[in-house]
Amino acid sequence: MPITEKKILHRLYFVAGTMFLFSVAVAVKLVFIQIEGEEYRQLAEERTIRNFTIPANRGNLYSDDGSLLATSVTKYDIRFDALTVSAKNFEKYLKPLSDELSKMLGKPSSYYQNIFRKARANKNRYLLVTRDLGYSDYIKVKNFPLFELGPYKGGLIVEQHVEREHPLGKIAERSIGYERRDENGHLLNVGLEGAYSEYLSGREGKRLKQRIAKGQWKPISDNNEIEPKDGYDVISTIDINIQDIAHHALLSQLEKYKAEHGSVVVMETKTGEVKAISNLGRTSEGKYYEKLNYAIGESHEPGSTFKLMALAVALDDKVVDTNDIVDTEKGTIYYHRKRVRDTKIGGHGKITISRAFEVSSNVGVVRTIHDHYSDHPERFVGKLRDMGLDKRLGLSIKGEGKPYIPDPKNKKQWSGIALEWMAFGYGVSLTPLQTLTFYNAVANNGEMVKPRLIKEVREWDKTIMKFEKEVLNPQVCSPETIGKLQEMMKNVVLKGTGKRLYTPNFSMAGKTGTAQKNYGPKKKEKFAYISSFAGYFPADDPKYSCIVVVHEPDRSVGYYGADVSGPVFKSIAHKIYTNSPLHDEVEDLEKEKTGTEKDYQSYYAKAQKRFQVMPDVQGMSGMDAIPLLENLGLKVKVVGNGRVKKQSISEGKKIVPDQTIVLELS
Repeated sequence: MPITEKKILHRLYFVAGTMFLFSVAVAVKLVFIQIEGEEYRQLAEERTIRNFTIPANRGNLYSDDGSLLATSVTKYDIRFDALTVSAKNFEKYLKPLSDELSKMLGKPSSYYQNIFRKARANKNRYLLVTRDLGYSDYIKVKNFPLFELGPYKGGLIVEQHVEREHPLGKIAERSIGYERRDENGHLLNVGLEGAYSEYLSGREGKRLKQRIAKGQWKPISDNNEIEPKDGYDVISTIDINIQDIAHHALLSQLEKYKAEHGSVVVMETKTGEVKAISNLGRTSEGKYYEKLNYAIGESHEPGSTFKLMALAVALDDKVVDTNDIVDTEKGTIYYHRKRVRDTKIGGHGKITISRAFEVSSNVGVVRTIHDHYSDHPERFVGKLRDMGLDKRLGLSIKGEGKPYIPDPKNKKQWSGIALEWMAFGYGVSLTPLQTLTFYNAVANNGEMVKPRLIKEVREWDKTIMKFEKEVLNPQVCSPETIGKLQEMMKNVVLKGTGKRLYTPNFSMAGKTGTAQKNYGPKKKEKFAYISSFAGYFPADDPKYSCIVVVHEPDRSVGYYGADVSGPVFKSIAHKIYTNSPLHDEVEDLEKEKTGTEKDYQSYYAKAQKRFQVMPDVQGMSGMDAIPLLENLGLKVKVVGNGRVKKQSISEGKKIVPDQTIVLELS
């Protein structure tokens, strides 16, 4: 056989063999596909059709009176698929659709005609028309010309997403909190939103979408494969009126004193319900906003507000009594070569222990604790721990600061001056809410209740879970000790460091605190102060307890607790007191009201006379004097409330029509 024929034959064998192997490979692949076909079909579907997650609407977060603190609002994005619409429908409905969009969204009709034509020319299947429509606007758009034909004939693409809104704006924003993921995918749970997310979250739904371009997916229909289930509603203890009062009182004082940050908490004495919690920090521009939850998360040296805890130990151990005398000397003493001094130059001399507390004598309180516990400091510390001051409160909100009480048995924690420093609030650490919880226990006759920010979890009108009052310590001190502490705190406002806060209109009890911050040779930060006031009101029948803490007020303006934090406390107490009824009882309507009847008879008698001269209305109630004078043709201007103390036109003067009379009421 010639060499050329052999070469041709070998090539034919090679080609035939290659084709045979290819056929075998195809056959094997077909068999494999038959066996694994479901997996491939699923993969194909995933590349063209996919189930997307629909986040559930989070439940609403309410204040105690049913006002919204946080709510989920569904927003709608409208897009347009320019290829699914027939040429006939596109031309027929383009202008009417553009006209309707112009009326709703404000741009000219020509603008929408141009972008739709451009989208059709570019074969754009995912043109953004508008974002973030509310439900009512979404329904309107859905019924616009062309769009009313649906997703296939009308090219309408609707995408929905949920946004969380806070009707109160920035007020209590940090306490309300949030739940979201950071840039690393970690879930962040902050405030009430984070603490009770298991109730608020709900269950996600599913919706099928079809891939129409790279990275672009279009819903297959308007219906969901699995409907999302909304989360439960959570009812908080926050009172929006008290919250508003606390927020603005704190903000005003922070601005006045150019402070770095501050916090305020108002708590219902008997139940532990937190009625207001505000945390404001300063920005680089000098503005304030809800930056961090300082009241719950920031543990710091409390300063003089801790004197209440120190003397509670001594009084409960009966090593001293309030009438015992302590020598404050000239306002300065030394322990282990460390100075303890009073703010009053020259000191207070020999005073009672109760007076030492009232005037916040560092020397008096420190000497009292040193004299009775220096040989056995573990007794003092043990009593503080028995009161629960070394334990977290166990709040549902994450980030509670850890309290710190040094241990005499731990050489790293204990020093020669540790006991004395603790007596006036240094070397220990508490958060504002932890401090308030103890003060609230004193107001509550010794019962320490856990601060509570949630009342119940609801689904519509059905209660899913209730959060009841929780007692942390049934009696932090003996009733006798509690009575003495209450009396001392009343006297702080009556005749002590808080006397400038005193008002005869309503009673308060509390303690001022001024703690140095960033002290010591190793501290690099600027030397500053923490100003605080903790207490309760009314003093004799406490309904609310409150703490105000202000960090780093401008020293050139002022820094003492009585000046910086005290007025915030007073403002809150005054506004709550004047807006609240003194008694929660219904009067006997049948009972004769002698005073009211007497006033009415006086008013009636004068009203029957036709005055040509000015009557004497002094002593009459304002509500009676005003209509009497107006009926005489006078214009009445009122200053104050209550009964008429003074009238600008004296009795007996001739009445001139349209004359103005000023009544001073008190």
